[in-house]
Amino acid sequence: MGWFPKSRRARRRLTAVACAAPILGVAVALSLFAMGDAAVFFYSPAQARAKHVPAGRLVRLGGLVQMGSVKKLDDGEVRFGVTDRMAADEVVYKGDLPDLFREGQGVVTQGVFRSDGVFEAREVLAKHDEKYMPKDVADALKTSGEWRPGADQTASAGAPAGVPASGPGFR
Repeated sequence: MGWFPKSRRARRRLTAVACAAPILGVAVALSLFAMGDAAVFFYSPAQARAKHVPAGRLVRLGGLVQMGSVKKLDDGEVRFGVTDRMAADEVVYKGDLPDLFREGQGVVTQGVFRSDGVFEAREVLAKHDEKYMPKDVADALKTSGEWRPGADQTASAGAPAGVPASGPGFR
């Protein structure tokens, strides 16, 4: 009994911690397990190919709407390409597109890859003006080397060198 404290107060504290630790551990494990399905990962088309995202897994796919790729079918389905200029993925979506959705604009889609490699979007989000780009999309474009600040944009005092204060530019 060399490791057990001699003080009665210290023994009570140790007993309380020894009882609370497993309960807390189980609570954290259950919380993480429950949140596992709620976590949605963001990928650009090149990252999705490199990671081999499994079919049926809920993810966000973001990039630019490929020029000349938007096709509206009679049944309300829309097909378009999303590209990060290194790779492109075909996206199918059934529903109303945002008013600002158009070719060459930034877009984030949420959905699943089908077994044939086509991305089936459940939600489509378009950027709302020329200066806004979702952070995940901007980071992916910076990583791929496609980020270029516009000539009319100036860096703010708090922004790192080479990162524009407001919005993206593309090559």
